[in-house]
Amino acid sequence: MTWKRVATAVVLIPFVIGLVLWGSTAWVALALALIIVLALFEYFALGDAIGHRAYRFWTATCAFLLVYVQWLAAIEPTYQLAGGLMLHRGLGRFAAGLLGVPEAFFVFVLGVAVLTLWTKRPLVEGLPAAGISSSGLLLVAFPLTFAVRLHGLGEEGPRLLLFALVITWVGDSVAYFVGRAVGKHPLAPHLSPKKTWEGSIGSLLGSLLVALAFARWLNAPPVHLLAMACAGNVAGQVGDLLESAYKRSAGVKDSGGMLPGHGGILDRIDALILAIPVVWYYWTLVYSPGM
Repeated sequence: MTWKRVATAVVLIPFVIGLVLWGSTAWVALALALIIVLALFEYFALGDAIGHRAYRFWTATCAFLLVYVQWLAAIEPTYQLAGGLMLHRGLGRFAAGLLGVPEAFFVFVLGVAVLTLWTKRPLVEGLPAAGISSSGLLLVAFPLTFAVRLHGLGEEGPRLLLFALVITWVGDSVAYFVGRAVGKHPLAPHLSPKKTWEGSIGSLLGSLLVALAFARWLNAPPVHLLAMACAGNVAGQVGDLLESAYKRSAGVKDSGGMLPGHGGILDRIDALILAIPVVWYYWTLVYSPGM
């Protein structure tokens, strides 16, 4: 299992790094949309296991819409002419807020209302379908869309997104190997029996070392990078445990089998679901460069 885990990482990580560092925000958004949809369908399979059938394609469509509006928000400052005037005031307003995250969620709500009232599904499925669809959009798709916003933060954006990815990857890998080597004290045995406090602490230390490595690459004081890595790592570990709770609820070991050694897409990105928005909010609200 370990060699499969390493082999999968060796194949995927260079591709992801190349996309993040040298791809445009539009390409990142497209790749992210695909990942989100795959993760959503795995999440919906967990719902199927307990008899909760989602409105799959409508939720996936609204996930695409969320990625799109986050991309609009990320590129909105580029709608500038050389003279400093907006290319089109209406377009700028559209990108900045006329169609934003709240509107995307409202479109989703309208669609769920139509599907609940006018499809031929048994009425007994109405509440579970609305619940699993809404939770998928809120707990999986929406947090991940902040990767687009993070990537779109000017010259620092790609490096910040890579920072969020690497603190999660390194933290996860250190937790895995430290837990296997010296882990004795269970972290959350009712959710994930193999996770230990030793692995969790090792994960945090690994992420802090990543922050120090990024100190010469990101234009921020080391203390902020360390704090951001700490917050992102803790959020990532919470996201990992949260997905374990979903799988326990559904009675399955992995969310899927697409990635050898890792399970499904959702198994691989569970920590990023919370780590990425935490890094975004720390950088924009706590550190607030240029403000």
